[in-house]
Amino acid sequence: MSYKYEYAGFWLRFGAMIIDTLILFLAIIPAAWVFYRGDYDLIFATGMSSKPQNYWFDLIVNYAFPFLYTVLCWLYFAGTPGKRLMRLKVLDEKTGNKLTLMQSIIRYIGYIPSILVFCIGLIWVAFDPKKQGWHDKMAKTVVVKEL
Repeated sequence: MSYKYEYAGFWLRFGAMIIDTLILFLAIIPAAWVFYRGDYDLIFATGMSSKPQNYWFDLIVNYAFPFLYTVLCWLYFAGTPGKRLMRLKVLDEKTGNKLTLMQSIIRYIGYIPSILVFCIGLIWVAFDPKKQGWHDKMAKTVVVKEL
């Protein structure tokens, strides 16, 4: 990278993830409460309701909304609200610019193998010289502290 940045470590990024998770819960839980009229015991266990007529709502709330929230925040603000509150930015590894749409999508999809393999792809941040997780390496991104 042609710019000098201080890479954001595991614990800073973990804190940002907790903030983002709380923000998503604050958006999703009231919507689910209204839609399911307070009857959503299986949703927290499975992520999908047991009623087939709720399929599209489940798909939007559990998958489409978090995807759009995350990708759009990376594109327009160089980070999700959690990262920005922690004064972190997600940038292109080589140029230091904001992410492209393709980088954002690859980075988001990269969370899947990063998490599924015992979260090793996320823990990797703690040991990598550039503090990159597998999803960062796939999308050629870095998370840096704002100067």
